[in-house]
Amino acid sequence: MTAPLPLAVTMGEPAGIGGELSLKAWLARKAVTRPFCVLDDPARLATLACDLGLKVAIKEIKDPAETDAVFAAALPVIPVRLRTQTRAGHPDPANAPATLEAIERAAGLAKAGKIAGFATNPIQKKTLQDAGFRHPGHTEFLAELAGGAEVAMMLAGPELRVVPATIHLSLVEALRALDPAVIVRAGRIAAAGLKSLFGIDRPRLAVAALNPHAGEQGTMGDEETRIIAPAVATLRRDGIDVRGPAPADTLFHPAARATYDAAICMYHDQALIPIKTIDFSGGVNVTLGLPYVRTSPDHGTALDIAGTGRADPTSLIAALAMADDMARRRKA
Repeated sequence: MTAPLPLAVTMGEPAGIGGELSLKAWLARKAVTRPFCVLDDPARLATLACDLGLKVAIKEIKDPAETDAVFAAALPVIPVRLRTQTRAGHPDPANAPATLEAIERAAGLAKAGKIAGFATNPIQKKTLQDAGFRHPGHTEFLAELAGGAEVAMMLAGPELRVVPATIHLSLVEALRALDPAVIVRAGRIAAAGLKSLFGIDRPRLAVAALNPHAGEQGTMGDEETRIIAPAVATLRRDGIDVRGPAPADTLFHPAARATYDAAICMYHDQALIPIKTIDFSGGVNVTLGLPYVRTSPDHGTALDIAGTGRADPTSLIAALAMADDMARRRKA
């Protein structure tokens, strides 16, 4: 019987906690249902494992097909060489090309059908942008790598799934960008992703209001009637089970969460604050709309604890488990 395709993990910001997470995820491999390889610098990982006292053997491989034979005894690593030595907690734009190469190669391997999907370790966006990276984050970069795919970012956990209609924008810019088409696009991609990746036949969406008390009949803003309600009406005409705009301050308590499968939120923090409050360690970032599976931990590079051995791999392990689950559904 042919072994299932492996997953892959990208290096992320090499001065952050990504390498430590990859090492610890391999140490917890009994909790991972599908073998994975890492796109990273093997020498960097070996040094890091030694410095942190983690008993992880590193095995350099050339092809993901070698993962299954290696995984039980060593962490399989497809080499992506760093340009300069890393210092924990101190990102260097000189290593930005390696960070991006790992993402590009993972996307290429997924597109070629050589891996079942991949999880991306967190990147330091400012460092990449200082080196010329023109995207706000992973989501937009992956959309370009997929040929301009229509994508949406979902944060998902056992108790809540959220999709921000606007993503990596300042609050002022997000308000300027908000229009019915943006909300409709997020709702359509969310409904399709819930069906294909989560196995929900008839997804239920809740759409958050923007203003306090959903605008209070226009006394606290008119975006609900002018922008959000028309978007909800369009999604209903599409045959999607959707309700809203619902006041955001009552949308995330347990009884409310039981009434929907995903909440469409108007801006980044409206979506991420509740899920990170409910399940900071177990939340997973999923890119909906790609032609392959991509997940990620829902936290950042944690430069303040990089190199200390205190990084918690729970979210990366959850991202790998969710990627495996999604890959099985896509194959079915």
